[in-house]
Amino acid sequence: MPAARVEYIAPWWVVWLHSVPHLGLRLQRVDSTFNPRDENYQESLLFLGLVAAVCLGLNLVFLTAYLVCVCCCRQDGAVQTKLRRSCCVTWSAVVAGLVCCAAVGIGFYGNSETNDGVYQLIYSLGNANHTFSGIDALVSGTTQEMTVDLERHLARLSEIFAMRGDYLQTLKFLQQMAGNIVAQLSGVPVWTGVTAKLTELADQTGYVEYYRWLSYLLLFILDLVVCFVACLGLARRSRCLLALTLCCGLLALLLSWTALAADTAAAVGASDFCAAPDTFILNMTEDQLSTEVTRYYLYCGQSVSSPFQQALTVFQRSLTTMQIQVAGLLQFAVPMFPTAQNELLRIQLLLNSSESSLQQLTAMLDCRGLHKDYLDALTGICYDGIEGLLFLGLFSLLAALAFSTMICAGLRAWKRCTTRDRDYDDIDEDDPFNPQARRIAAHNPPRGQLHSFCSYSSGLGSQTSLQPPAQTVSNAPVSEYMNQAVLFGGNPRYENTPLIGRGSPPPTYTPSMRATYLSLADEPLRHYGHEFPA
Repeated sequence: MPAARVEYIAPWWVVWLHSVPHLGLRLQRVDSTFNPRDENYQESLLFLGLVAAVCLGLNLVFLTAYLVCVCCCRQDGAVQTKLRRSCCVTWSAVVAGLVCCAAVGIGFYGNSETNDGVYQLIYSLGNANHTFSGIDALVSGTTQEMTVDLERHLARLSEIFAMRGDYLQTLKFLQQMAGNIVAQLSGVPVWTGVTAKLTELADQTGYVEYYRWLSYLLLFILDLVVCFVACLGLARRSRCLLALTLCCGLLALLLSWTALAADTAAAVGASDFCAAPDTFILNMTEDQLSTEVTRYYLYCGQSVSSPFQQALTVFQRSLTTMQIQVAGLLQFAVPMFPTAQNELLRIQLLLNSSESSLQQLTAMLDCRGLHKDYLDALTGICYDGIEGLLFLGLFSLLAALAFSTMICAGLRAWKRCTTRDRDYDDIDEDDPFNPQARRIAAHNPPRGQLHSFCSYSSGLGSQTSLQPPAQTVSNAPVSEYMNQAVLFGGNPRYENTPLIGRGSPPPTYTPSMRATYLSLADEPLRHYGHEFPA
């Protein structure tokens, strides 16, 4: 007697997702019963994806408005305000990076759970296919033995027992019992069509799942790379890295909302199936299997009787009767017809093989094995699979929030870098304290052989053991200023330099810089040594 059925209970998230309103594209209410062939039901799942698309549009509108505000707002010149804004940008980027990393961790868990659930479904389908294929093989093999092999042996025995009417009557009885067995086996369903559909479903599911899992893995890697580039760009204040962050962040944002749309539709559709899986399977198999057979495997328990019990009982009785008749022929007919012994022994081996096949067929037709595969498949979809999809949906939401914040911080940092470079451009390029001028000077050769006053005076001071010049008068003669004007190419910028003639000490330089200044100062000292006595 079959064991009591292990009841399937839908988890709470299946009930919650199944209760989500199903609306068509015209906003009409659609029945939430799982029916993937119905166009209205397909539109209801598509509508859920369009809701995520609308959220994406609102997100892009918000980012566009923020970009306009950042470009149009006037920068405050106060130092504390700039520091406060810089701190706000930094902390926003840090929080966005942490949220993104947490989202990727949640996504990894959800992706693994979904993958485990799907492959548990595929494994259960494989086990069911193995059982169905075994049933078909046993039925076809036994039918072959009863119709072809046994008939051949009985025909030879009929020739041997041609003169004995009682033995011929026994052979006809054996033939009749074999016909009963074949008739009972014909009542067992042929599972070839079911096996083909389950194989196709398993192959398609495995194919889709592989690329789904791989796509999410690449999305996780992209998110982590964008976070790393964003942190590096903000730390180095590189406009190239910030531009790359904005582009990749926008791409990751689009992919996050797209993944959310797909996850939502898949989770709701799977929940509709898991809310009433028995009803859907009964409707799908009514053309290939009888309702009695389907219900026997779906509701396996003591309250449901096996539809194959009578056939198996007749099979067992007929086989036992045939074995008794063959044993009687071996005992009484062989002494008179020794040539019949070989054929009777072969019939006996054939009946023993059929008995073994009967035991295997009884075990395979029992509902407990297939029902366990059915429950395992439901567990894989409705528990692990949908739970993983929920975690993937949470990952998509957190990733969209993180990248929206990261894009806003990147826009603000881009504006600050642009403002800083523009402020540097407003300063004279000849200003030695301008960082922009130093960067330009590193790439441009000097325009002449004349050296700055700092180089000249530094070299002069180096030759006098870094002692200040002897001049103590604060106002140098006019001729001295004129000579120095000629020295510096008549540039009025150096004519009224307050360091000239005031005996100001040279700046402090490293040994390598001092050697460079000494070498540069040799030539001016040779030409103008009489004008600047030590």
